[in-house]
Amino acid sequence: MLQQSIAIGPLGFSLHQLVLVMAFLMALLVGALLGRRHNVAVSDTLITVFFIAFIAARVVFVVRYWGAYDGIIARLDIRDGGFDLTGGIIAGLGYASWVLWRSSRQRRPLSGALLAGGLTWGLIVGSTALIEQQSRPLPNTPLVDLSGQSTNLPQLSHQTQQPIVVNLWASWCPPCIREMPVFEEAQNAEQGITFVFVNQGEDAQHIEAFMHQHDLSLDNVWLDQRNALGEATGAHAMPTTLFYSAEGKLLNTHFGELSRATLHQGLERLR
Repeated sequence: MLQQSIAIGPLGFSLHQLVLVMAFLMALLVGALLGRRHNVAVSDTLITVFFIAFIAARVVFVVRYWGAYDGIIARLDIRDGGFDLTGGIIAGLGYASWVLWRSSRQRRPLSGALLAGGLTWGLIVGSTALIEQQSRPLPNTPLVDLSGQSTNLPQLSHQTQQPIVVNLWASWCPPCIREMPVFEEAQNAEQGITFVFVNQGEDAQHIEAFMHQHDLSLDNVWLDQRNALGEATGAHAMPTTLFYSAEGKLLNTHFGELSRATLHQGLERLR
């Protein structure tokens, strides 16, 4: 099963975050090699391109989902992973094009570095996306509800005939706790989408106490005490949210904390 996230101690990293870092490092490496050959440094330019793309991707996303944020602090909080990829690419390439036009000395090494980074990112992301869609159907991992009854996701999908949002969480995970009210609000508002909350590694008594402590009312809270669903989906860090179509096809994976805005983005594809 393709890994979707990697946990290193208390920290977790999604596959797409790691690929982005790999692509940037590849661009720096190729830029350094070509820059040495042409006696010009392009590393500062590459860092600036990355920074501009990062800022633009966040700004465009926030503008798109402006009303889903509660205030300026929430809009600045990038922990929700809200970035508009297209906006970031356009802004980064726009700045890079301006540099290429202004500085003839940087043209070859900078162009080569950008091409190497873009190819690295595109090839890995494209191939992994194809593998995900072909090899990751709705998993039939055995689970139990809070009353101890056995269940699984395909069974629920057959009963509801709706898209399913699966959230993998644990009570010791601070981002999981912060995003729970967002899910509760969405579950009450979205009648055409089924939400499932699969706890990883804890027992029913502990989960019920947690729900009471945080005044949460959620449907479809299930137990996965052996973390089997995380293994089956390749998600090894929490929280992870999986978006499945009504046919059981994986459409999107969000690693890390969800805000109201990033949840809306994920639900748009299900609708």
